Amino acid sequence: MIDAPRLLLRGWKPEDRDPLAAMNADPRVMRFFPSLLTEDESAAMLERNAAHFERYGFGLWAAELKGPGELAGFIGLNVPQFQTHFTPCVEIGWRLAAHHWNKGLATEGALAVLDFAFESLGLEEVVSFTVVDNLPSRRVMEKIGMARNPREDFDHPRLPEGHPLRRHVLYRTKASPRPASSVSGRRGRV
Repeated sequence: MIDAPRLLLRGWKPEDRDPLAAMNADPRVMRFFPSLLTEDESAAMLERNAAHFERYGFGLWAAELKGPGELAGFIGLNVPQFQTHFTPCVEIGWRLAAHHWNKGLATEGALAVLDFAFESLGLEEVVSFTVVDNLPSRRVMEKIGMARNPREDFDHPRLPEGHPLRRHVLYRTKASPRPASSVSGRRGRV
């Protein structure tokens, strides 16, 4: 479990399945992904994530709002299973339900996950990537201290030539030095 000021990043519960499936079927949330996910595809995503946790000791945590206990989405770490110029690597990522956007939750949770990645896992670097037009995620990447080198942008190998979402930007951050959080007065704790 990872503690952030307004979020608890935790393991998945059976009652998370329906809100996750609803989020993955929302066209607003999935506009920068190749397709919406069906309920079965969301369940398969959770199974893959459980296997990832088993193999690596980390993955995508359920992001629960403190207080109401509502599932806001997920934030976590992943080892991409494709090959490109920057793999193997560990990637940070997030997905929040649309009604939780523009509240600083992705930034807050991502900062806590980076603390975990560097302090608890001892990683030297974490990357993040998204399609060029995904400005909201790119802003989160910049707010958490990640930097982009345009020469490292890439075509996602799992998307076909000519696909409108194929071109991706790559951001990186190192373990130190890292900026202090500007979102909250404290950093997340494990």
